[in-house]
Amino acid sequence: VQLQASGGGLVQAGGSLRLSCAVSGISFSIYDMAWYRQAPGKERELVAVITSGGRTNYVDSVKGRCTISRDDAKITVSLQMNSLKPEDTAVYYCNAKYYNLNCWGRGTLVTVSS
Repeated sequence: VQLQASGGGLVQAGGSLRLSCAVSGISFSIYDMAWYRQAPGKERELVAVITSGGRTNYVDSVKGRCTISRDDAKITVSLQMNSLKPEDTAVYYCNAKYYNLNCWGRGTLVTVSS
């Protein structure tokens, strides 16, 4: 199983980034996919999830600013982040979950400067 996240970087407050996660080694379409993040000194938190059926949910702090999407044909999940804030600075991780199967990729660092 491999989840390869990309798209992180340094951006000014108010800017946008699009994170992508390329997935291999699983039956992607049956997995719920999610983005988590972990800021320095903080616990990892769920940012957004998209179920196998396409239902989405977001942490309150990113609602209206972020959009999670999946492409089952391309076997990717993306997170479009707009109006970024310094508090969005974190390492972002892609996650695939199916019942008790939980897969993680290496993170991609997002740094938002004020």
